Amino acid sequence: MASSSAAEPGARLSDRTRRSPLGLRAMVLLMHVVFVGAVFLLDSTLDRRIHEEPWYIGVYGVLVLITLAQYFYTAGSSPGYVIDAMQASGGMHATFINTATLSKQSSSKHGSLKSSTNRPDLEKLRPMSSSSSWLHQIVDLYPPGSSNRDWTCQYCKIIQPPRTRHCHDCDKCVLQFDHHCVWLGTCIGKKNHCRFWWYIFEESILSTWTVALYIESLHLDIEKVWWKDFIGVILLAILIFILMFLLLLLMFHTYIALTNQTTYEVARRKRIFYLRGIPDRVHPFSKGICRNIYDFCFTRENGFVLEAVPPIEELEARAAPYTCRDLFCCRCC
Repeated sequence: MASSSAAEPGARLSDRTRRSPLGLRAMVLLMHVVFVGAVFLLDSTLDRRIHEEPWYIGVYGVLVLITLAQYFYTAGSSPGYVIDAMQASGGMHATFINTATLSKQSSSKHGSLKSSTNRPDLEKLRPMSSSSSWLHQIVDLYPPGSSNRDWTCQYCKIIQPPRTRHCHDCDKCVLQFDHHCVWLGTCIGKKNHCRFWWYIFEESILSTWTVALYIESLHLDIEKVWWKDFIGVILLAILIFILMFLLLLLMFHTYIALTNQTTYEVARRKRIFYLRGIPDRVHPFSKGICRNIYDFCFTRENGFVLEAVPPIEELEARAAPYTCRDLFCCRCC
C-alpha cells in the first residue's frame, strides 16, 4: 500500500510535467488571440483602415505570426545539456577555451576535446557515471586548487564545466545556465539564449504596437457601447503591465549578453565558488563587447564551447580603472 501510494503522486507529477509544455503553449496562443482579436472588436474603423492602408494591418499581422513562430521555436529548442556535450566530445564537436589566451592573442586557439571513450560506450552513458577523459578536460577549465566536489553535480553525479547548473525542472545539467523559463516551459542556456532574446524583442515590439492600437481605439470620437470601453481599459492596463515587464527583461538580457553573463551568475555571484572574491565590476568571462555579441549570436552553431575560468592575474588586471589609453584602444570592445 505504501509503495503504491508513493508511486501515485510520482506518476501524477510525471503526467503533469509532460502535459505542462502543451498547456503553456496553448495558453500563450490564447492570450495572443484575445489581445489581438480585441483590437478588431473594439475598433470599428479598422475595417475601413484595412482597405485604405492594407500594408499597415498586414505588417501587424506578419509581426504577430513571427512572434508566435519565434515563441514555439524557442520553446522547442535545447538549452545545451552537459550530457550532450559529453557525447559530442567523443565526436570532437566540443572545444574548450582559455579566456586568458583569448584576451592576449588576436587569434584564439581552441583545443579539441578528445575522448578515449568510443561511441557505443557514450550511447550507454548514464547521468550517474562520467568518463575519465571528460574529467581531465574539465580540470583544466577550473582554477588551480579547486576540489572536484565543487564540480560534481550532487543530483546526476556528472562533472560540470564552469557556468553549469542542474535544473530541477528539466532534471538535467545545463551549460551556461541562465534560468528556467516557466513561460516557455524550458531552460534558457548556452544554445538558446540568443533565441530567447529575439523572442522577448519581438514580443516587446508587438506589445508596443498593440498598446498603441488600444489607445487609438479608446480615443475614437464615435458612439460606442459602454462595455467596449470598459473591456478596452482593462485589457490596456494588463497589456501595459506586460509591456513594462518585457522592456525591463529585454534591457537586462541585453546587458548580460554584452557582458557575457547569465541571470544565475548575476543573482548568485557570491555563492558560485569560482566567482567569490572577484570585484563586482569585473565580468570574468567577458571577451569584449564585439566578441561577446558574436559568441552570443553565432557560437551555438559551432558545437559545444566550454569556457575556462580566467586566472586571478587577468581578473586583477581587469579591475584596474580605465585610462585614456584604454579608451583610445577600445579596451571594452
